[in-house]
Amino acid sequence: MQLDTISLPDDLLWINEFEWNPVQQSTDRSLTGALLVQEGQLINGRPIVLSGNGEAGWVSRLTVKNLFALSKAANKTMTLTLPDNRQFSVIFDRSNGAPVEAQQVLPFAYPEDDYQYLLTLHFLTV
Repeated sequence: MQLDTISLPDDLLWINEFEWNPVQQSTDRSLTGALLVQEGQLINGRPIVLSGNGEAGWVSRLTVKNLFALSKAANKTMTLTLPDNRQFSVIFDRSNGAPVEAQQVLPFAYPEDDYQYLLTLHFLTV
């Protein structure tokens, strides 16, 4: 798996792959009580959350530092390539908190760059 020039582990899971519907719908009632339905196709904005869920997707501290540095750039469009070669143009999703979440696999006060972290990444397609 690849995010621009940063290699990510292939065992990161796309945990919300089927929780998005590309059709937006709104309903209302007319004065006569009839149901009014409007639907439209969504083009972009699909959330992609990649996570190891604690069991997989471990990355080095250096990778976390590189991802964190990349997340500091506003409006940065990146190419996400999944292990099955699907590609998405994405930006970091900051709408619900930090777009890069990392926790040490085993807590250590002064980790080196090769120390392992559990990773969760939040993106939106653009």
